[in-house]
Amino acid sequence: MKYCSLFIALLLLSISSSIQAQQLGRRSSWEAKIQAPQAGQPGAKILEIEDNSPLAKAGFSVNDIIIEVNGIASNSDEKWTEISYDLRANTPTQIKAVRNQKLIEKEVTFNPLEQEIHKNLDTYYEEVTSNHGITQRIIITKPKKSGKQPAVVLIGGLSCSSIETYPGRKGNWVQTIKDLVEKSGMVVMRIEKPGVGDSEGDCSESDFETDLAGYRAAIENFKTKPYVDSSKIVVYGSSMGSALAPLLANEFDLAGVISDGTFFRTWFEHMLAIERRILQFKGNSESEIVEKMNKYYFPLYYGMLIQKKTYQEVVDEQPALANYNYHSAAHMYGRPVSYYQQLQDFNLAGQWEKVKVPVRILRGTNDWIMSSFDNQMIINVLKRNGHKDHILHEYPGLDHWNTIHENPKNSFEGKHGKWDEGTINLIVNWAREIVGLAPTVSP
Repeated sequence: MKYCSLFIALLLLSISSSIQAQQLGRRSSWEAKIQAPQAGQPGAKILEIEDNSPLAKAGFSVNDIIIEVNGIASNSDEKWTEISYDLRANTPTQIKAVRNQKLIEKEVTFNPLEQEIHKNLDTYYEEVTSNHGITQRIIITKPKKSGKQPAVVLIGGLSCSSIETYPGRKGNWVQTIKDLVEKSGMVVMRIEKPGVGDSEGDCSESDFETDLAGYRAAIENFKTKPYVDSSKIVVYGSSMGSALAPLLANEFDLAGVISDGTFFRTWFEHMLAIERRILQFKGNSESEIVEKMNKYYFPLYYGMLIQKKTYQEVVDEQPALANYNYHSAAHMYGRPVSYYQQLQDFNLAGQWEKVKVPVRILRGTNDWIMSSFDNQMIINVLKRNGHKDHILHEYPGLDHWNTIHENPKNSFEGKHGKWDEGTINLIVNWAREIVGLAPTVSP
């Protein structure tokens, strides 16, 4: 009996150690303001540094240039993003920097970021592993009550930005998430992309299929939760996530679709439409726009998205395009070219034809990224296929980043806009309506 008890104790210890070993390490932050590599020049410059931060205690100071972290050179914006998102707490981090043309080498152990806490909600930090072998962070918030509850799955946009609302983090997207979690009265699940937050991987090299695999793994796991009513899960997609929402609703038999800032046409058509709008904002005449579209933007995006080349390969073959390419050699908006090449071949528009559940679409009238025409095309497709329960709401003044502006050009130029909680209140009420709950907030 004594040996049996010892065996059980050792077994439990082994299982406990195994579980701990599988847990994702907690993300950290620099506790400093650091400028990413600029204009192709290597090195990230420390602009501000917090007193008593790990960097300060290790002897780093303002104007130091960080050239390498854990053997990864900080020689581009994409690499710096990778380095920053891979910063882990309680783990020795090797940093090389230059100060007055002299090399500094230090080992720094960073502090963990605080986790979210929401009043009257349980918050769970969990993880799933996709069939691509990448373990990703999922965050679930649940009202403090028993029984199966209706739920929302949030699918974020294209960028490598976190879906966490940890203390001190601010911004319109953060406020949107926070309000969804705290005002909806529903279980809410969010998924960190590969290489974002605590997740494994590298967002700057993660392609479309890899992102999608993570969302699928998370939803499959979510539907098994004992506190989730799997017949009442609404998918809310923002930006790129809004285009994925109908696909995920169809695949997982979800209860409804909310799309916020979506597109319908292929990515090739979408990018050409954006370039045309940008040329208009920059004051080009219509004749100039036609000439530049035909000579430069059509061949540039055709080469990348249809012929499956990198930007650099296209520009090398057609040097005249170089002045019209503002993307890096093999990336667009911080994601690899392969992401968009896979997206181009993925029939997202066809998923709208299959949707049977309620659909709610939000578009801002000053959203210059996603067109009114695309959103109206979705409504036309739904009507043509006999879909009955759909709403397209065009929110006055709203741009693509949850900000109110006087016109689309002000948003394009990065002018200061204002937050309007009416947008997330509308989304919260839509989600509750779809699953049969009464509205809780004023639109």
